[in-house]
Amino acid sequence: MKFAIFGNKHQTKKSRSIEQLFNAIVSHGDTFAIDAPFYHFLLGEGIAVPTPDEIIENNDFTADIAISFGGDGTLLRTASRVGSRAIPILGINAGRLGFLTSTSNENLQHTIDLVHAGEYRTEELGLIEAVTDGTELKSYPFALNEIAIMKHDSSSMMTIEATLNGRDKIIYRADGLIVAAPSGSTGYSLSVGGPIITPNANVLALTPIASHSLNARPIIIGDDTVIEIKVNSRSHNFLIAIDGRNESCDDTTTITVRKANYKQLVIRPIEHSFIHNLQEKLMWGADIRE
Repeated sequence: MKFAIFGNKHQTKKSRSIEQLFNAIVSHGDTFAIDAPFYHFLLGEGIAVPTPDEIIENNDFTADIAISFGGDGTLLRTASRVGSRAIPILGINAGRLGFLTSTSNENLQHTIDLVHAGEYRTEELGLIEAVTDGTELKSYPFALNEIAIMKHDSSSMMTIEATLNGRDKIIYRADGLIVAAPSGSTGYSLSVGGPIITPNANVLALTPIASHSLNARPIIIGDDTVIEIKVNSRSHNFLIAIDGRNESCDDTTTITVRKANYKQLVIRPIEHSFIHNLQEKLMWGADIRE
């Protein structure tokens, strides 16, 4: 079995547990490729790294499983590197909350043992895509979490016009608008009052950012909806953030957001439960007075 390993370069303490991962891979006689920046980071931290089968310099790599070692942000970056290839991602949580990552970094030998035994399930997560009517976006246009339209700076609010399927028009006067896929509902969208969506729901969420009207509420729409977004801004530009990959657009640019033509495969423990994950990480039902 061959793994492709991607990791967080900003978690020095937690990155030391990756030695367990390397030991587990070697113990099974597996090979691995490793992302070049992460590889050099580990070497710089004095972490013992076995000789990799391949050092990944771009997105041209092969693997049976991609491993994301970090938090949800690392998994999102890993997903953009995997792209539309049917390579499942094993998310090992060395970050904080970790809604997307579902495996602890505490017993990595056990995790790899389970992978070899086939004792896991593969979940399909829907993605969304951003398309412009003018200059092509520089960053990878697909998002596992969200596509956000935001103010470029501290300028006044924007007027955002979202047209659904070429027919229904919603006007937002706000600091921005988030189009969230189900897996992104526990990310940026949740932090500004958006709804939580189970990963298997075939829907998207439109969530305004700091709306200047209290009656502008988040709305759930079918994931087959095509959303055309136009922006009017005093600064004549805006930011588009695709899973945190930011770039500037002129406000004459029209953004179309639609369901992607592929799904991301993510490895989950057999006992993994989205609802239980929420209860644990959001402390649902906990009495904070105790």
